[in-house]
Parts: sequence; C-alpha cells; structure tokens
Amino acid sequence: MNQGCLCIFGEVLFDHFPDGNRILGGAPFNVAWHLQAFGQAPCFISRIGADAQGEAVTVAMEEWGMRTDALQVDPVLPTGRVDVRFTDGEPSYVIAEHCAYDAIDADVVNVDCRLLYHGSLSLREMTSKQAVEMLRSGEPEILFIDINLRPPWWQLSQIEAMLENADWVKLNSDELDKLDKSAKNSSKRGKELIDRYGLKGLLVTHGSAGAEAITATGDHVSIKPGNDIEVVDTVGAGDAFASVMIMGLANDWPLETALSRAQAFASGVVANQGATVNDMQFYRNYLQDWKQEV
Repeated sequence: MNQGCLCIFGEVLFDHFPDGNRILGGAPFNVAWHLQAFGQAPCFISRIGADAQGEAVTVAMEEWGMRTDALQVDPVLPTGRVDVRFTDGEPSYVIAEHCAYDAIDADVVNVDCRLLYHGSLSLREMTSKQAVEMLRSGEPEILFIDINLRPPWWQLSQIEAMLENADWVKLNSDELDKLDKSAKNSSKRGKELIDRYGLKGLLVTHGSAGAEAITATGDHVSIKPGNDIEVVDTVGAGDAFASVMIMGLANDWPLETALSRAQAFASGVVANQGATVNDMQFYRNYLQDWKQEV
C-alpha cells in the first residue's frame, strides 16, 4: 500500500439518551476513535459547530491523541445531535437536520487516503457529498462503505451510487433486506451485490447472531458471539465491528482472523453504554490478545 492515511469521513455528533446522558458519537467518529486507540492514527474528516458541543468534540479528540487538522469549524451550523430511543432493547434515532457535518468543505480537505471509509448519512446534503466525491476521485487503494440507513435520510439511488467502485461494504441484515427484498438467504443476496457492483467483499452483521464475510473470490466466513455476552446497549456495535475490519484490511490480516477479532471487539463494546469507550486499557487488552503493538 502507499503511505497515505486511513481516512474516516463523515458525521460527528452527540447521542442524547433517555436517561439524560449525552455521549459523543456518530458512526465515522466512533470508527476513528477505535482506530486511534488501536494505534492506527486515522485522519478524521468532519465539521463541527462553533459552539460548546463543537469545542467538546475538539477537546475529546485532542485528549485521545487524535489528529484534528481535518476537523473543520462551521461559523453558522451547529454540531450534530441525535436523540436515541429504545424499543425492546433496540435503538432508534431522531437525527437533527442541517448540522455542521452536512457542510464539510472539499476546498479545505487536503489529505492522501490509502483507505477511505464513509457512510451514507453524511451525504444527505450536497456540500459534504461533493467533498467525499473529491476524496473518492483520488482513487484510494481501499474504499470501505458503511451502509447506515437512517430514515428519512436515504434513497436507494444514493446507495446504489455509493456502491459503484467500492471495494468493501458493511451493512446489517435489516439493511440488506431493504436493499434486496428477495427471499434468498443473506449469503446468496450478498454474492449478487458483490457481482452487481464489482465489490471485493461484503460484510453482513446479524446482531446477536454474529456476522459473515463474503468475497468476490468465493470465500464465505461466518462467526457467532459467545453465550456469555453482557449487553448494556447495542449502540455502536456495528461501528466497533467496522473499525477492526478496517484495521484488518489495512494490515493484511487473514479474513477469518479479522472477522473473529471484529466480532469479539463488538461484543465487548455492547457491554458499555454508548458507542465508544474512554479507557485505553480496554483497547490494550484486545491488542494484547491479538499480539499487536500500539
């Protein structure tokens, strides 16, 4: 691979929980946070408001050791916000409109990406969409797309355009159902998506049932979590999974190894409230198990 960065593009926001807690999040931010803790030094490309919440984002990133040179400040739009609600233990999200991350400015993004990660929510408005298109035009060696279908902020045509020229795509089983309503099992539908868009691989998460990886070369690997998983909430489990898969792709881990480690880490994250953990020892324990060095 070239010497470019692991570029993580998209939203940063505060998740507001029913008990009054406010936790820093946003799928791309969560992925970048985990990658930083695992020693991967990602470049997080986003935009915050010139407000107290935006200042809190900057402080948190600096204290975590994250680079902030690609974090823009919007003089008008506020830092992102999501209200998290739970039904039978599963989260749903009320996402504020017209936030700073909708206005990421391509003109001030100057970074060489060897891997580019982005999702769908941050492309809901044209300014940020143009910024990610500029990054994609640089032809990163790995284009990793994270499908997050957050109503009403997605259209099928937008998702189809995102999948063009992608290498790896991650989505959950509900999102796969929305993109392909056929009665075929997930592996068959996944292989059809790979063939349709020329993907290298597809990652499908199944919540408590685990996850599977399907590749263009015919590999199919699945993993299930253990039976002793303590679940506090499931917010950010998919982001935790994605972060370790990105780490595996960037470091040429065998697919089965990457999938197993990603599932184990996601299982650890759901034992905490919120999508990230503010304890470096939590991450070191995984690195020790994986015999990686920060």
